[in-house]
Amino acid sequence: MKIKAKSKLEECILSHLTPEGDLLDLEDKNVTPEHVRLLCQAGESLEGVKQLYLSNNRLEDAEIEILSKSRCFPNLEKLFLNHNKISNAGAKALAESKFVRNITYLMLEANQIGADGTRSFAISLHLKNLETLFLNSNPIGPQGAKALAESNYLPSLSALHMDSAGIGDQGVKAIAASQTLNKLEKLYLCSNKIGDEGAIALSQSPNLTHLNCLSIWRNEIRDAGGKAIAESDHFLKLERLYMSLNLIEKPTRKIIRSSVLASRLKTLVMD
Repeated sequence: MKIKAKSKLEECILSHLTPEGDLLDLEDKNVTPEHVRLLCQAGESLEGVKQLYLSNNRLEDAEIEILSKSRCFPNLEKLFLNHNKISNAGAKALAESKFVRNITYLMLEANQIGADGTRSFAISLHLKNLETLFLNSNPIGPQGAKALAESNYLPSLSALHMDSAGIGDQGVKAIAASQTLNKLEKLYLCSNKIGDEGAIALSQSPNLTHLNCLSIWRNEIRDAGGKAIAESDHFLKLERLYMSLNLIEKPTRKIIRSSVLASRLKTLVMD
């Protein structure tokens, strides 16, 4: 009996689909522009996909623009595009596309997205369901953080990851002052050269009262900033605080560990 040869779609794409049809794992699979075009031509075979992994494929803006036009993923909820070469143009294509209208989880860590690309997400009409956004290791800068902070189009956002994003004190102050990101439960700000100014802004913010996880390790926070965090009246729901590798002196660290805040925490990580 002659065995029918697999089509390119079956060989390159569908072979990585789970039996349930809800997860397509193309992470680190040398995905080419041709593969992306095949994705967009897959029709009903990918309608059940809820999670799509395209991480670590050296994808550039051109491939993302093609993907953004796809109508093959009507039920997509989680999109992993980390460790690629996506810049502002690719971010803009995604943000302006109905492709992301049901997305709740968007992973964009380690790309080349700057302030303009971040602004595209901030003004997108299609990200109302987005709950978790990863922008770690992208050069979004303080202006990118400010764009997110001023957004009226991210009503569901509850977890914001901006480690190593170059936002500094000014970016943190914008987030702290935001009246539209007031549903945040998890905020990750590691390695951003945040000093006392940023830490004090976080501690004094009435807009971050829903936080249960705050990560500010590997910054430049000194005693004043550390004490402000520990003495804050706004972190009543905080359960996990990560603040190691800062510039807080040992006596102040001792004060923080014996604070009322520390007694409520489930996790406190500090030098």
